[in-house]
Amino acid sequence: MTVLVTGAAGFIGFHAARALLERGETVVGVDCLTDYYDTSLKQARLDTLRSRNGFDFVHLDLADADRFRELVLKVQPERILHLAAQAGVRYSLKNPFAYTHANINGHLSVLEAARALGPSLKHVVYASSSSVYGEREGAFKETDAVDAPVSLYAATKRADELMSQTYTHLYGLPLTGLRFFTVYGAWGRPDMAYFSFAERMIAGEPIELFNHGRNRRDFTFIDDMLPALQAVLEDNPGNQHRVFNIGGSQPVDTLALVTALEKALGLEAEKRLVEAQPGDVSNTWADTSKLEAAYGKSCQTPLDDGIGEFASWFKDWKAGQCG
Repeated sequence: MTVLVTGAAGFIGFHAARALLERGETVVGVDCLTDYYDTSLKQARLDTLRSRNGFDFVHLDLADADRFRELVLKVQPERILHLAAQAGVRYSLKNPFAYTHANINGHLSVLEAARALGPSLKHVVYASSSSVYGEREGAFKETDAVDAPVSLYAATKRADELMSQTYTHLYGLPLTGLRFFTVYGAWGRPDMAYFSFAERMIAGEPIELFNHGRNRRDFTFIDDMLPALQAVLEDNPGNQHRVFNIGGSQPVDTLALVTALEKALGLEAEKRLVEAQPGDVSNTWADTSKLEAAYGKSCQTPLDDGIGEFASWFKDWKAGQCG
């Protein structure tokens, strides 16, 4: 099976591509390698993928619809795993056009290329986000209203879902959106709290806990979500558009995350409690019953264990940079 993975140099894209290669699939990775965060980390991920048989990489901006369509028609993938996006809530306050470029134009480019492939394409699975739910209490269900985004990032991800629904209705494309809930682990994104906290703790710098550390997040360990992602990708939903939550379903507050990092790194963090930031939500919590009914229940790695694995990788990564 040939799978085209967009965002292959990104955190989830890298792990997904590596898992597919380990299963013996042929993977064509696409990424434009933006400098939103350290590109050396992206290059290191690509170097790891390039060391595996069956991997090919194409440097390409998805928003270049003509070039991407040409690539897709040349590769003729059976499945597309679309994970490329401009991530981050706070950065959307500084550079909003990056989000419409990558998340709207880029997603539309994928849909148009998929339409050009026709019936040989079995499935397109794309990354949505828990951010589409906005501010609410309790567990988030796919049937909840998602019409009040609190960040531009969330609005673009919801727009992706609506565009996908439209393309299924018009052209019968088999499409599935995955609403990821704070995925973390080795090779993670430096802009995410657990990574940036670790950076500051190692450097002896204070960390800022927004909303006075009361924000709660449903942390999802990368190794736990990969089997579900693969099961969805390998499925053939027919002429349907579906959406699933992928999360750990065990939300904890930011202080618990810091405690786990302190234990894993053997350091005490200097904490500064600050006000909530625009665009942030106070709570995320995935109801994964729909996913479990369709594909079974994934294991749930405790936060301490998952952060421990991240910290082990992180220390090796920092040592390599210093060396």
